[in-house]
Amino acid sequence: MPSHGYRRHDLLRVEPGAWRDMLLASGSLHCLADESRRLVEGWARRGWPVIVRGGTTGDDECAIAVGLPLPPALGKMRLGFLLSAGCTATNVASVSPAETARSAPAQLCPQLEAAADLGRRLGLRPAVFGALLWQHLTGLAYVRSDSDIDLIWQAPCREGLDELLDSLAALDDAGPARLDGEIILNNGEAVNWRELRGELARPGGTVLVKSMHGTELRCARHLFV
Repeated sequence: MPSHGYRRHDLLRVEPGAWRDMLLASGSLHCLADESRRLVEGWARRGWPVIVRGGTTGDDECAIAVGLPLPPALGKMRLGFLLSAGCTATNVASVSPAETARSAPAQLCPQLEAAADLGRRLGLRPAVFGALLWQHLTGLAYVRSDSDIDLIWQAPCREGLDELLDSLAALDDAGPARLDGEIILNNGEAVNWRELRGELARPGGTVLVKSMHGTELRCARHLFV
């Protein structure tokens, strides 16, 4: 893990001065249209967080790789930045499905509440990311008619994993939205729940494991030995 100790999907609120300095140093706003540039320039001033992402080749490992997506009306571009490790930033609590249901389209609320109920039943605390998260945090229109519900789940004990994966499949089948997201392993690495469920059923099945350093194919069953 990079020396700053953050994990993928952590939410950080950056002090506006540090945000402004980072944008000046990156020079990455030149490719944006005026409306998009103004939105990004004022992001931290509005108190909106950014999300920690995995680094890319050549990144300073002492820096904090973060990102934010533009809303669909502005092109849905995913922007990546590097914050210096010493910048002023504070952790923001993750957002639960039940919280997000208060700002989500009405047709998604039963599915979000069912996900919250599943978490309570299994003693887990799922968190939302993707379009639902950004719409909840900013009030901007991120959710479209075809948007997924993206959820993060901490991996349960091996005995509870099958129940979690089968229950997620049932919630996905029930709809109306496609249920996507990741299972977070104890070391902070992550795998897509749908891919994991399919590959665990196959001898020698492999899954793409995501970490702060990149991605790697590994044997699904060996992740839980």
